[in-house]
Amino acid sequence: MLPSWLTALSDAERSRAADQWAIKTLGIAPSALIERAAAGLADYVQRYVSDGLIVIVCGGGNNGADGVAAARLLRGIGRNVRVLSAADPKRASEALAAQRQQLPGEAVLPFSAELLDDAAVVVDALLGTGFSGKPRGTIADAITSIADCGKPVVAVDMPSGVDASSGEVRGVAVRAQMTVSFASDKVGLHINPGRDLAGAVRIVDIGIPDGAPISEPVIGLIDDESLLALLPRRGPASNKFTSGHLYVAAASRGLTGAAVLASSAAMRGGAGYVTACVPASQQPIVASHLVEVMQEALADDDGHHCEHGAHQLLSRIAEREGVVLLGPGLGSSKGARSFARTVAGEVKQPLVLDADGLNAFAGRAQDLKRRKRPTVLTPHEGELARLLDCDPQKVRERRLECAQAVAKKAKATVILKGVDTLVCGPDGLVGISPGASPGLATAGTGDLLGGIVGALLARGAEPFVAAAAGVRLHARAADLAAAQVGTEGMIASDVVSALPRAWN
Repeated sequence: MLPSWLTALSDAERSRAADQWAIKTLGIAPSALIERAAAGLADYVQRYVSDGLIVIVCGGGNNGADGVAAARLLRGIGRNVRVLSAADPKRASEALAAQRQQLPGEAVLPFSAELLDDAAVVVDALLGTGFSGKPRGTIADAITSIADCGKPVVAVDMPSGVDASSGEVRGVAVRAQMTVSFASDKVGLHINPGRDLAGAVRIVDIGIPDGAPISEPVIGLIDDESLLALLPRRGPASNKFTSGHLYVAAASRGLTGAAVLASSAAMRGGAGYVTACVPASQQPIVASHLVEVMQEALADDDGHHCEHGAHQLLSRIAEREGVVLLGPGLGSSKGARSFARTVAGEVKQPLVLDADGLNAFAGRAQDLKRRKRPTVLTPHEGELARLLDCDPQKVRERRLECAQAVAKKAKATVILKGVDTLVCGPDGLVGISPGASPGLATAGTGDLLGGIVGALLARGAEPFVAAAAGVRLHARAADLAAAQVGTEGMIASDVVSALPRAWN
């Protein structure tokens, strides 16, 4: 069941099922649904571009029917509308054929790229929610022409070429400035590459009531207010131990800043007690930057972690329990990889695995499945690709599929970072961040996220909640910092300073 702090998103299958339920069970005429969709579309197009030629490019299905119906309504209020068809009229859907018969004025013209040249706006009504795969033939040619025409584009339901269920693009796709989607918001409008192609998303109610007997949604947009209200808070009886203890196993020679940033973010993220566990030779450097953080100097192999240090850390945790953040600045030495695998494999506490800690499990994500306590992974696309032993391009193109695959393999909660950060639970639930601050585009901000998530786990938040809340606190703090110091030149420590205000 979708948590209350996730706003449900639909997909192609659920949207189709809801349409059929409305038509077959409730007796709502398909033409009534098209009229409502067209009215909403026409209204947004009229408000977006109040003057000039509107060119509506239609496919052969019901998406095209919505476009033709909107053309009729727009002509009815005096707008100059040109309707183009990129599909064989002999293969038009019944709904499209009916709409074409009702269209006043200039007839529908065969598609030609030159007919886009004088448009004030192009309306993409080629392919709808039901599309998946790779556009072909004249439809693909029309998509390419729209993408290349340089005109503002309003997409109908989905930008053509984008999969509504995943945001994937397997071939050519339209880039819209606005997408007017019908009845429900769609997954593919919020996950890249679909997110970037959709532009501003507007939802039109077409009269399908709630209650359709469809499978429960498992993907939703994160709602900050509802989510942050669930987080454990400090009270009068709280102390540093009840506020949570986090071990930060991090750093190597030349990479001590990662340990400093992660530990600082954990403190500002609400942990009551943080212990930085670093190679002994690097401990004085780390300590010089961390006043409030405890220190644990571990066995050192020329400035790097080693196997012996892993056993030292495990013994320490056995004496005083705490959540473990493993990986920031760990390095890629043989000893560091051994350290990471030993700690992750043997620690009997919740674990956040980040950065080089993740790289220690390249191609071995399934090894983490043996852990008995919760595991949260925080990869970017390259690190996720290494976990899957695949090309990073695959992850870039199929973010949802790849993140869910790692969550299942590792039996872990996966945070796939990006402007559309995905939080994937091992049970299949997915939360999508509604956005990220451009202020996060600077070195060290990834280390902050691990510290924040670790702090929330240490405070007792459930793994999926801790991961999603960590993502949102991270983004909110970056926005607050940017508002204060400006985006350009902003650094990771600016985000750390803003974290306490991000809780509000």
